[in-house]
Amino acid sequence: MIVERSEYKGKPILVIKRSEDEKFPFSFGLAKAKMMLECIDDIKKFVADNDKPTA
Repeated sequence: MIVERSEYKGKPILVIKRSEDEKFPFSFGLAKAKMMLECIDDIKKFVADNDKPTA
């Protein structure tokens, strides 16, 4: 994963890419980052419950 700091309308954001040529990277600002941190255990459980190996 590639994580970069950037700006959107003068506010800081994080941009997460799977590769350097990612067409649609995942980006979010401080408010959403705080929300994710408050729910990190629920996010981890969601991934564990739904990340089934493919046959």
